[in-house]
This record gives sequence, C-alpha cells and structure tokens, in this order.
Amino acid sequence: MSTPQIILHHYAFSPYAEKVRLVLGLKGLDWGSVDVAMMPPRPLLDPLAGGYRRIPVLQVGADIYCDTHAILPALERLAPEPSLYPGLAPALAEGLTYGLERDLWLAVIGITVHFAGDLPEAFLRDRKDDYLYVDISHAAMEPDFARNAQRVAAWTSWLAEALSDGRRFLAGDRAGAVDLAHYHLLWLMRGGERAGAVDRLLGLEPILGWIERVAGLGHGRPQAMSAEAALDAARVAEPAPVAPVNAAPDLVAAAPGDAVTVKPDDFARVPVEGRLVAVEPGRIVIRRDDPQVGALHLHFPRAGFTVAKG
Repeated sequence: MSTPQIILHHYAFSPYAEKVRLVLGLKGLDWGSVDVAMMPPRPLLDPLAGGYRRIPVLQVGADIYCDTHAILPALERLAPEPSLYPGLAPALAEGLTYGLERDLWLAVIGITVHFAGDLPEAFLRDRKDDYLYVDISHAAMEPDFARNAQRVAAWTSWLAEALSDGRRFLAGDRAGAVDLAHYHLLWLMRGGERAGAVDRLLGLEPILGWIERVAGLGHGRPQAMSAEAALDAARVAEPAPVAPVNAAPDLVAAAPGDAVTVKPDDFARVPVEGRLVAVEPGRIVIRRDDPQVGALHLHFPRAGFTVAKG
C-alpha cells in the first residue's frame, strides 16, 4: 500500500516545523510543501484548520493534524519504518519531549532574542497580543537573560552528559523523536550567525557532532505546492474512519456528535469549532464541514488542549 500524500503547511523560520521537516527526512518521505505566512491572516489555511493558528499543520487528504504531538504519531502510523521511537516506548518519548518543550520554550526565546535582537514590530505585536501573550522584544526579555541562560544551560549540560558515552543519538545508534525535540530548540537559538556565541554560552562544543548528525537527516523530498492545490486535495478526499468514543467522560463532558470547541491551553488559545468524533488516550478528533472543502477530521493531542461542549 502506498503512503498517502503528505502535505506540510509551514514557514522556514518555525522551529516546530523544522522538527517535522526532520521527521520527513528521517523517514525519507515525499511531501508537498505549502509556505504560509508567519502570522495570520492565512485565508487558504483557515478552511482546513478552522482558525487554528499554530504552525506547522500536517495534511493527509481530508485529515488535518494540529501540533507536533499529533503530527509525529500520525507520521509514524503512515510510515512506521524507520521508527521515530527506537529504544523507547512511543508514549514515553512523547511524554518526555512534551515536558521538555513546554518547560523551556520561553527561556529558549529569551536566548534567541538576546543574540538576534528585535524581530519585525508587527511580528512582536502579534506574538504579544494573540500568540504567546508575552512581550518578546529585546528590551522586555533582556532583564531575564541570566535566568533564562541558566535554565537552558542546565538542560544542555544534561544533554551533553547523556551523549558523553559516545552514542550517536540519544537512544543509541538511530535518531528518533527525542533527538528532534532537543535539536529544534537548539536550531532556533543557533540560527543565522548566532551559532558560535550560543555554543560558547551553553557549552555546546562537546555535542556539535550530534547536532551535525541530526541536521544531516535532511528534510526528505519536498515538492513546492500551492495552497490552492492543498485545498483541492482535501476537497476530493474523505477523512479516514475513526471509531466514535469518549475515553475520558469524567474529564470531557461531551459525547461523539456533540458540538465542541478545542483550543490550546497555553499559547495561541484560538478555539476551533466542530463536532466531537473521539477522545482517545492520546488524541482528540473533531469533524468540521467546511463549505469550500467538505468534511474534515482535525486531530489534536490530548496534552495541552482543552475540549468544551457547545
């Protein structure tokens, strides 16, 4: 059976998109590459994602995967080999990487801003008002630089120690999701001409070989694709079947078929409306019927998202 067409909606600067691009490289996959704006409006993505505004978004026909913790398991199901989880149970790897990313994200941004200076004003305003709810301008972040640097350096010292026995990747000889979760945070901080200064600050010299090996996974075989073509791909497809179930009725007070909203509980808390298809141990699935593309299933991870009835 051939792998379904994979489409990634992303922009070059996004570290979470880089994480997924490296998954596509690790698995050696062909994929359609749809460039999106760094911030809304995204009028040709909204029919697919229902207003969900975080990037990247993965599309497989009429199935739309939001957040990397929904995207990586989906890619593992579509292309099981080579596995993203060598030497670790998938649930353990996802739990560890979720906690790492959530804990370090704002500190990593602080390090990046310290060396990069200010980003465009419109981008800063968007991230403060509608995304991070934090002012990430250089002036606002700089007073916390020492605290952020200590927090990140403590993490990178653990990373260096884990790799100090000469292993090629964190779980052994093969790269996996745990490597990518660590790497994409470093990728953001070290971008452009910042690498040398960041390496010295965080003591990264002992792990530069590992950084090069992860980067060497590449991005698979992307093919530029228009947003219109992605809409067409959804329009002619049907969502993959999902058994209707609510595996957590005491926590999610909705039944399959009920109108619900799903939104992140940390950043970019924009609700996406639809009808509940399933609450499973690791994911939430809702159905949207869009006038432009028809029926869609949107997939979210359980961790970091809330579901509200009505």
